[in-house]
Amino acid sequence: MLKQSHYKIGCDAHKHYSLFAVLDHRGKCIERTRVNHEAGAIRAFLSRFPGGTAVALETVGNWYWIVDEIEQAGCVPLLAHAQMAKKMMGHVHKTDKLDAQGLAILQHLGSLPTVWIAPAETRDERELPRTRMALSKMRTALKNRMHSTLAKYALCLDTQSDIYAPKWRSQLLDLLQRLPPETERCVRQELELLDQVQEQIRRLEARILERVQITPTIQLIQSVPGPAKILSIVIDREVGSIDRFPSPHHFAS
Repeated sequence: MLKQSHYKIGCDAHKHYSLFAVLDHRGKCIERTRVNHEAGAIRAFLSRFPGGTAVALETVGNWYWIVDEIEQAGCVPLLAHAQMAKKMMGHVHKTDKLDAQGLAILQHLGSLPTVWIAPAETRDERELPRTRMALSKMRTALKNRMHSTLAKYALCLDTQSDIYAPKWRSQLLDLLQRLPPETERCVRQELELLDQVQEQIRRLEARILERVQITPTIQLIQSVPGPAKILSIVIDREVGSIDRFPSPHHFAS
């Protein structure tokens, strides 16, 4: 364990490794280290430093597990607002590249722009509604493609409602028989895939309601006209702590 307690550490995360820069209490870079992305490697490197040492990193795609290892080492992760940090780095660094030393320098100067890090449990629960949204986009894409195919042959059902709803299935299947043979085969495959996606969405929604306890904040969101139960959970989990917003204007933004 190193004795000094005023280190500032920056982390430049790549796909297979991270580069760390360590500044001392005077802002002098005393160490640059490359750590390969192996389980426990980042935690082992950072465990050398006093508990509570701040470690800044950019909002790269793989930051979840890196934050976990930083916390497991007893350090404090700081997630940098990449766009703002790059602008500020031009005043203190030779390049505007958001690298490890630049992040550490902004820390040392007390000017590192940070964003809120959701707790691990919230990050995990967010995957449920986010996956549902991804599957919903697939569902919409499949429906639009089938609508487009039917329109090519001037085929439609006499309804303004969703023609893929169960009550219209028999009429829809009859309509498909009027398509050319290979086109019909393709649309039937798309319809089969749509049913599978629908079932996955249903299972996800059930899991969301089972996993996410309906809290007072979710009930408050539901009191506003519009958000149903699932959407209320999405809003609640994406917002996280309302206390992180300095004003209603920032929250609305």
